[in-house]
Amino acid sequence: MKGISTMSPTTTTCKLTGQDGNAFAVMGRVTQAMRRAGVDTEVVEAYIKDATSGDYDHLLSASMEALDDNNIEWS
Repeated sequence: MKGISTMSPTTTTCKLTGQDGNAFAVMGRVTQAMRRAGVDTEVVEAYIKDATSGDYDHLLSASMEALDDNNIEWS
């Protein structure tokens, strides 16, 4: 998926800026990055539940928090 790259075996990045801002596109990039980083399925599902529990600003906040919590670099 465009916007996600693996820099090394231990560093996964997720590009949020300059990409499609559609909520589903953002969640898709974040969940794919989480899966590539080896995050447990339960954690990914918890992210999706949290990200969809509010408005668009909440989605972005939950996305950045999920990436930070799982040591995934984002820009």
